[in-house]
Formats: sequence, C-alpha cells, structure tokens
Amino acid sequence: MTFERDAKTLELPWPFTGREDELELVRRSVAGGRNGIVVTGPAGRGKTRLVTEAVRGTDCARVSGTPGTRGLPFAAFAHLLPETVTLHRAVQLLSGVRLLLVDDAQLLDDASAALVHQLAVHGPTRLLVVATEGVPTPGAISRLWSGELLPRLALEPLPREETAQLLAAGAGGLEALTVNRLYRLCGGDLRLLRELVDAVREQGLLVRGPGPDSAEWRWRGPVPVTATVRERTARLLDRTGPGERETLERLAFGEPLRMHADTLDLSALESLEADGLVHVDDHGTAGLAHPLHGPVLRAAAGRLRSRRLARTPAACTAALETETATLTRAIAEKDVRALPAPVGEWLLDEGAGVPPRHAAVRARFARLRGELREAAAWAREGLRVAADDTACRLELTLAAAQSGDTELAEARAGTDEGEPTAPEAAAEPDAAELVEGAAWWLPALPDTDRPAASAVGRGGDQVAPPESESGGNRLVPSRTGISGDRLPAPSAEPATSPRPSGAANSAATWRAAARGDLDAALDTVVEEPYDAVRLGAPDRAVGRLTGVFAAHAEALARGDGPALDRAAQALEQRGFLLFAAEAYAHAVRAHRDPSAARTSRTRAVALARRCQGARTPALSGLVLGELTARQRQIVTLAAAGLSNRQIAEKLTLSIRTVGNHLYSAYARLGASDRDALPCLVELPEAQPA
Repeated sequence: MTFERDAKTLELPWPFTGREDELELVRRSVAGGRNGIVVTGPAGRGKTRLVTEAVRGTDCARVSGTPGTRGLPFAAFAHLLPETVTLHRAVQLLSGVRLLLVDDAQLLDDASAALVHQLAVHGPTRLLVVATEGVPTPGAISRLWSGELLPRLALEPLPREETAQLLAAGAGGLEALTVNRLYRLCGGDLRLLRELVDAVREQGLLVRGPGPDSAEWRWRGPVPVTATVRERTARLLDRTGPGERETLERLAFGEPLRMHADTLDLSALESLEADGLVHVDDHGTAGLAHPLHGPVLRAAAGRLRSRRLARTPAACTAALETETATLTRAIAEKDVRALPAPVGEWLLDEGAGVPPRHAAVRARFARLRGELREAAAWAREGLRVAADDTACRLELTLAAAQSGDTELAEARAGTDEGEPTAPEAAAEPDAAELVEGAAWWLPALPDTDRPAASAVGRGGDQVAPPESESGGNRLVPSRTGISGDRLPAPSAEPATSPRPSGAANSAATWRAAARGDLDAALDTVVEEPYDAVRLGAPDRAVGRLTGVFAAHAEALARGDGPALDRAAQALEQRGFLLFAAEAYAHAVRAHRDPSAARTSRTRAVALARRCQGARTPALSGLVLGELTARQRQIVTLAAAGLSNRQIAEKLTLSIRTVGNHLYSAYARLGASDRDALPCLVELPEAQPA
C-alpha cells in the first residue's frame, strides 16, 4: 500500500547554516590518522545536525543511546553485534569499522559505554561521540575527554548573525527585531527556535511588515507555549514551595523588582536564586534568569490573575524616557557597547506601539553599532506610530543607504528634506535634548572628565526602581545614566522626535554613496566630517574630530597601517563595529607588510559579517576575497542570474552542494539572499578563481 502526503505538510530539516569552523574541526578530527572527537552541549544546541553534516558521504556506522534500553547490555550496538557477546569479543568485531558515530552517548547502557571507551583506548576505529551536557553521563563516556583519550568540542550557542542566517534559510524573511526576539528567547536552543517559528506561523502571529511591497514578517504578541517550551521550563512551572509561584509571577509581570518584604517573599526568592531561576544584581534588584521564563509564566497565569498583576504601556512612560536618555547619553559619550533596554523591547514584543522618539534613538544606537537591519526596523516601528516623524525617516534612509538599498534610500529622499521639528522648551532638558544640538561625534564631556570604560556600568548598572503605588509591579529602570550621574526628570515628549543635527546632510551623503557617486557624496559632507573619513577623504575632516575618530582620520591621512589597526581596535571596543570594519579595510590598503594586510583583512571581514548587510565604499572589494574559490565561482554565476540547477549542471555538482555553498557565502557576505549579489560581484575580486 502506498501512502501519499502533501509535501507542504512534511517537516523537512532547515538547511545546515553556519558553524563553518566547528564543521571543519570535526571533519579534520575524523580524517587521516586522527582518533576522533567528542562533541558536547546542552539539548537543542545542534550537535547531532553538526556531526551528521560532518560525516555526510562517508562510510560511517551509527549507534545511539535511548532512555528505555539503559538496562540492556550492548543495546545501542544490537544491529552491529551478535545477540550474546562479551566486551572483548565486541571490540574484536568492531575493529574493522573505520568510523563510528555515537549519538546521545549520555543514554548508553553501561556495557555499550564501556565498549566505546575500549574502542577509544585499543581499537583502530575513529570515534565521533555526541553527548548532552547537564545530565548524568556514564563514567566511561566522560572519561573519553577527562582522560584525554579524545579532544572535546563544547558547542557554543549559535551567534546572533548566524542565527539570523539560519532563520533566513529556513523560515524566510523575518525582520531584524523578530530575529532578535527569537534569539533572546531561545538562547542557542535550535530545536526551540524552529518550534517557535512554526508555532507563531501556525497561530497567525507573523504579519507582513509595513508597506504593500514588504517582504519581511514581524512577530508581535504572546509566546506560544509549545511542547518544547514546556519541556524547557518544566522546573520553573513545577515550583510548589511556599510563596515561590507568587514570587515568580510577580517577577514575570513586573521585573526588575527591589527585594522588599512587602513586594517579594524573600525566603522564596532565596530558594529560587539558589536553583538558578532568579537573578539578583549587586543593587538588590531581582529578575527572572531566562528571557523565556516571563512569557511562559504570564501565559500560565490565567486572565484574572494577569489583570491584577499586569502593567500597562502607560505605566512605563517614565521608565521609557529614562531608557531613551540613557541610550542618547551613551551616543554622546561615544560608547555604543550593548546596553540593557528592556522597556522598549517589552513594548515592541507586546505590540503596544513604540513612541517615535524612543524608536529614533534605538535606530540611531543600532546604526552606530553597525546593526543596520535592526536600525531600519526600529525606525519603521516609530513611523508606524507617527508616519511623519523626521528623525525616524532619516534613520531609515541612513540605514538603507549604508546597506546598499538604493531604491529605499532614494524613495526617502523626498521626505527627509524638511526642517527639523524643534524640541519643546523645557527648564531642565533631559539627556536626549542636551545632545540634539551637536553632532553625535562631538565629545559630550571633556576627555579628562569622562569616566573610564571600567567605570561605565554596562550590562548591569541599573539600580532598583521605585515601586509603583499599585503594588510595586511597574517596570522602571534606573534613574542613573551610564556614567553614574543622576539624570534630570524627563520632560514631556514632543509629538515628533527632534532631528539630530547634520542628519539631513548625512542622508544626502550616503544616498550619493549608495549610487556610487563618491564625488557628489563628499560634496554634501558639511556637519558630519567623519562621513568624509569613512568615504576615504580624511583631509576634509582633520582638525574637526576628537578622540578615536580623530585618530582614524589622521592615520588614514598618513597612510599609516598600524595606526589604522589601533584606531579600528579602539572603535570596536566602544561598540562601533561598522566603523571598526571600515578602519581595518583602510588598513588593508595602507599596510606595506602583506602579512599585516591579511590580518587586517581577516578582522575587517569578521566585523563586516556582524553588520547586517553593510555595503559601504570602504568595504568594497573586501569580503568577496574571503570566499573560497568554489564559493566565488558559484556566487558569480548566481549573481549572473543562473538558478541552482543551472549552476549545478555547469559545474558538475549536486544541487544541494550548490545550495550549501551559497548559504555559506551569504553568511560570509552578510547577505540574506541572491538579490544582494549583483552589486558585489561587479567588483574586481568577484571574478571566478
């Protein structure tokens, strides 16, 4: 009997994406005279998929541990061994196996675990062993790496940029803020990632982005409580100690909260912290340990309890103003390393609408960090609330132009030329307003007064917020800025956010640069002299910049490769990843030592990959040089319009191999699909090797 099923209902694996270094390491470990390797990591990290890809096309025997057979001797090897066999005989019988893949080794019965250990000690068999961390493992397996019989690869979470590439390959065009949300919630758990994507799609939570021609999908609203979500949060939901569930729910609806007896059960809090479910910072502020915990607890709370505990967007106004001021002050202090900003993210995730003032600052902060797709997404969020907001329009233009999206950048040209909206007068302007009157690259404080990097409270400097009158569940971050100075109370927010000085000129500059007209771009550089440095004309900026930006300009003007490397390193340390990539790219051309030039190129490419598709003149001709010869060949043909099948026929490859090479090339180039390739392969280095 033949069963047929609609192909659309079949769950096919996503294309293997990323992990190129790990994949190459595993392949080398089971090749030639090597003994093998052990790959470990938490559940859902992608261990099995990695090793399966590594042994594809090889003659490999496979065994796997299962929970129900741990009491049966040699159960995992039942298909390779006779029904009754001794350990000594089993080693002899398997000595002819060249490569053995052992999956879920933590579930092996004792006899099978001992057999694997003996093969590692005495047998000629190369072993590829996969084990899950955080669960009991047979001693014979753990001694494979602790006894230094085999090297161990502890698989790290998939980086954010590779997670975005995986989502692009497996789920289609998700906007950057949705990718960020999935990345935060899953924490490197790829099984959970796929299940959440499938669940939000099936429940209709994915919606098209703004604009009739938008190809991006956005996710706002609740987190679906899927089977994997319940499995990953079981020890959270099963807490039954006195006051524990009440404490968890209060945190879920109002974190971070001060540790006061009238707000939280301190005894329950101690127990939850000891078990790793709650985090308490140095200021005595408590929050849930994992971003997934809050949404799950809120989903399980029930309607009446949710009504009593839930905060409203209006209750977050003061906290959001403080968060906006903190981000703006970081920009003014020329330090855009990652900062916690949970209020804006909560409003975004809930679909409550993000005020344009905050959205514009978030877009600017992301753009300066080189996160161009994220910057464009924040700007669009602000425009959803106020379609005529000048600052958001300008940020969208700048992000689009520096991503090489000439169509969008030119489409914004007619809307970005109006006069900036003046901020409302206030007796005590907040930090955001203090910076609006000066270009972002000017120093907000004298260098002698600026706090050292170690004194800047990155990642955890928020002090406890005052509790709300309704029971302490309002989310209010710290009233202190990143330097520790107390900020003045926020003023009333204007209808539209004020436009940063020089932004209109900068938008014109980068629109011209995106068209490839560098002369016109440089002619528009007026109030943002660092734009001239980035475009390769430092003579127009020397004497007009300070700090690390001045160092970049002066080193470029002198053609000093080592000084450019030092400037790039300083820019990277302050979070300016795109600027650092451009400085390293400038150093490539300035170095007289080929070895130093190769090092600068490698660093530039590594940073450019993290900049979400940046396409600036400084990076031209840089990233394609890092592709393998085969990847450059396939990318060139793809850019010429050939389909994967046509490329496969032309190069005598399988269609799957062509697809894998393209996905690897996309990851290296920071591109999401083949539509971005034509402008890249026009460069001299893009010719087939």
